[in-house]
Amino acid sequence: MTEVFINSKFKGEVDDPKKFVDSIIEERRKGNLSYNVNVVYDEESDLINVDCSKGRLVRPLIVVKNGKPTLTDKHISQLEKGEIEWEDLLKQGVIEYLDAAEEENAYVAFFEHELTPEHTHLEIHPLSLLGLTASLVPYGNFSHAVRIAIGSKNQKQAIGFYASNFAVRMDMDVNLLHYPQTPLVRSIMYDIADYDKHPSGQNIVVAVMSYKGYNIEDAIVINKGSVDRGFGRSSYFRPAVSEELRYAGGLTDEICIPDKDIKGYKSEVDYRHLEEEGVIYPEAKVAEGDVLIGKTSPPRFLSSMDEYNLTSNIRRESSVSLKHGEHGVVDFVLLTENGEGNKLVQVRLRDLRIPEIGDKFTSRHGQKGVIGMLVPHSDMPFTASGITPDLCFSPHGIPSRMTISHLIEMVGAKVGALAGRRIEGTTFTAEPEKALREELKRLGFRDNGTETMYNGETGEQMLAKVYIGNMFYLKLKHMVANKLHARARGPIQLLTRQPTEGRAKEGGLRLGEMEKDTFVAHGASLLLKERFDSDKTLVPVCEQCGLLAVFNEYKNKMYCPVCGDNVEINTVEISYAFKLMLDEFKSLGVYPKIELKDKF
Repeated sequence: MTEVFINSKFKGEVDDPKKFVDSIIEERRKGNLSYNVNVVYDEESDLINVDCSKGRLVRPLIVVKNGKPTLTDKHISQLEKGEIEWEDLLKQGVIEYLDAAEEENAYVAFFEHELTPEHTHLEIHPLSLLGLTASLVPYGNFSHAVRIAIGSKNQKQAIGFYASNFAVRMDMDVNLLHYPQTPLVRSIMYDIADYDKHPSGQNIVVAVMSYKGYNIEDAIVINKGSVDRGFGRSSYFRPAVSEELRYAGGLTDEICIPDKDIKGYKSEVDYRHLEEEGVIYPEAKVAEGDVLIGKTSPPRFLSSMDEYNLTSNIRRESSVSLKHGEHGVVDFVLLTENGEGNKLVQVRLRDLRIPEIGDKFTSRHGQKGVIGMLVPHSDMPFTASGITPDLCFSPHGIPSRMTISHLIEMVGAKVGALAGRRIEGTTFTAEPEKALREELKRLGFRDNGTETMYNGETGEQMLAKVYIGNMFYLKLKHMVANKLHARARGPIQLLTRQPTEGRAKEGGLRLGEMEKDTFVAHGASLLLKERFDSDKTLVPVCEQCGLLAVFNEYKNKMYCPVCGDNVEINTVEISYAFKLMLDEFKSLGVYPKIELKDKF
């Protein structure tokens, strides 16, 4: 007898396991059982598992009987006419969903011409092995799987035309590409996903060549002329929001231009852009520290002593201003109210982003890189027909990564541009490379994609033929303008007296153990010392007991809490973190005695 488990719970036993499994599958295909039910017979352990629980990954496959798919031409014509739908195919048992367990006992064919009598299922399309963004990569079967995964991740970070109603939306930091295009080489997923309505890249001419070492290590060299003509140009939008909150006791916030007697008043310069209601006007150019929405709030603490305090009724300043390192133009101002009827002000900032050194670009094949140099149009190399590439891609990125799809796309898009058509590049069912090369030859170019090129500065013919073609490139959201961060002195944390963390808080850049090693290797000891004194502090130490003494500022004298003031006390320079650690030891009951010696 074979045990049967339903959703991992023992339910009974059967005599003929194969017949039992076949009957469940048959009933499911007839529509008598839910298509969510999956069954598998494990011959080794002689167990049957029936599963219809939540959270399983299932995928649709065409059922095959006697080496022929049950999906016929009649079904396809009915689908095209709209007479039947996907659900009808499921009910008829033409298509069924298999989970990971039942798939173990299935023999799936990729294409119809590969079918044999042993096959049990047929893929609807081999592209269904990939996810949405991975299936957008053209000629994906010519590349390493890891690169396709990276390519799909990169496409999610690409800047494009994300929504057609962007002008009336208040989205948290979004980017918008100014001149988006749809690719010349594309997969069928572009039509299925309606990609033409929200494209996120541009077709450019790419030359695979080095340029004076400025595209070493995955960097790219970009033609400044292309940038001037609009390549990679985008806008960055970010909202600032403020609302009039209500507090206990009938007190409320007020959106207005703060008065000078208010606690925390900035300066007149900071409020210069505000209009009568205390809100900035559209198209105002703003920089770090400028106030966008003026606001005052009631005092925070109302204790019993505050009733007799003359300054207790003074409101405090709580305006919304630009953070450290931010700048832009006010794009849109919205005055409305929230669900509770309180006044709500939203201000959207806009910042034009022109490609600069350090901005990140990528092809769809996981070949990402940052701009290493912007070269004047006149200095870029050019082909015999006078074509100047928009981008120089380093040839060293290909051998180790084996992204052959990157190279095929260049030839494919070149053919598409010359022939004026789109190239079918769907993974597994793309136009063959041989056909593309023959068409390129007919169009009057070398079939291997190379061309004679000339040095842009000297006009000399280059010895090597350069691989050049068109390509769909994406600009990623990782831009230097959002990440540039430096500081000399600035705010520090209350507890450790070390610099704050993070770019938004104007924080310091931490020097770690490995960075320390680089300074040691350089022999830059004084620079290393300077790096490690962000929290240096002077502390008085009692020479008798070795504990930290106290300095009384009013009386201008030092004394030891243990030995009194008749002992010798000396000031020592230590890091505040060390002083903090000594305090931790004391709280544990450990006696951290400091022994002082003369420097010389």
